[in-house]
Amino acid sequence: MSGADDLILVLNCGSSSIKFALFERRQPVARRPLWNGKVDGITGPAPTFGETGVPPAPVVLDPAAPYTAALAHIGARIDQRRGTRAIGAIGHRIVHGGARYFEPVRLDAEVLADLRGYIPLAPLHQPFALEAVEQLLVQRPGVPQVACFDTAFHHTVPAVEQMLPLPRAFWERGVRRYGFHGLSYEYQSIALPERHGELARGRVIVAHLGSGASLCGMIGLESVATTMGFSALEGLMMGSRSGSIDPGALLYLMQTEKLSPEELGQLLYHDSGLRGVSGISSDPRELLKLEAEQETARDALALYVRRAVREIGSVMAALGGLDLLIFTAGIGEHNATIRARICEGLGFLGVALDPQANLDNAPVISSPASRITVGVEPTNEEWIAASRSDEVLRAPEWAGRKTATVC
Repeated sequence: MSGADDLILVLNCGSSSIKFALFERRQPVARRPLWNGKVDGITGPAPTFGETGVPPAPVVLDPAAPYTAALAHIGARIDQRRGTRAIGAIGHRIVHGGARYFEPVRLDAEVLADLRGYIPLAPLHQPFALEAVEQLLVQRPGVPQVACFDTAFHHTVPAVEQMLPLPRAFWERGVRRYGFHGLSYEYQSIALPERHGELARGRVIVAHLGSGASLCGMIGLESVATTMGFSALEGLMMGSRSGSIDPGALLYLMQTEKLSPEELGQLLYHDSGLRGVSGISSDPRELLKLEAEQETARDALALYVRRAVREIGSVMAALGGLDLLIFTAGIGEHNATIRARICEGLGFLGVALDPQANLDNAPVISSPASRITVGVEPTNEEWIAASRSDEVLRAPEWAGRKTATVC
């Protein structure tokens, strides 16, 4: 094993951004990273690099291979900052582990080959995370890498929630609902009982509202229902993703509008959601500034909130009630207006907010009169990946083991 002073690097790779965080490799791993940052807008005209204590600034990337250049920039900056301390492990957020990987797993060529098969199910994240793994296997061959899966937390969801109403043969071939944002929800399963005690072990809905968005219904801190399914398109309306949509509309677009599968994928993943309905932006902050004058901005925000309220009702039905509603991720943690509008739509349940607490993004934003406790809890996916990666590499039973639990 590497020394106690080694560092754990965590990478969270998307199609246009790479987040990174560096943690001390202690037992237990501290929840706050030593240093973190992000390369954003990788495929756009003006990429930026920001890090702890330094606001984002323009960065020059090779236009022929911008993703490779972004990884190289991060690697060089880390090597400048870490001094004599060694990177003892690299943890990756891998969005899709399919029906095979329910635990973190040490990455090698065999596992990589498995995970490439899930690229069509998570095209915004899976190929880019695997590209980072491949590059680091070459650049840092002596550093073990660990995959931590966003789908893994949802393996406790009952089979009836995983099923799709398709012929049984497709289930046998892995066509089922998987669920995503699992690292975020796993963190909530740790943080919520620390803050809310036994209430967190009851009927809980966590709303992960970011550029991607989903809900997770928990009982006993385990996932029992979630809104994302076979792919990261199902469920809530998102920044640029459609969320759930009538499959008949998709058939119409292919048959009548003659959209190819590639064009349909571009539409659903990149040109829909808030961006598509508004025709302006995928960012609700921008739309809130314009809604007084722009009807399309108003429509986009109204639909976003309506879909969230409807989906919360659906997950609540699966839980048999609701004790605690938690908002997390970028929009959930920081956008008091969106939270207020969603909770207003849940007023029939007796949900009532404390307006000042909501504006302050407080841990509890519901009023004492509210029948359901409502809170805000920042997520910490990077820490989950760091701590789980460390556990994998320290545990003796993982020595030489190539794959996680197979089911």
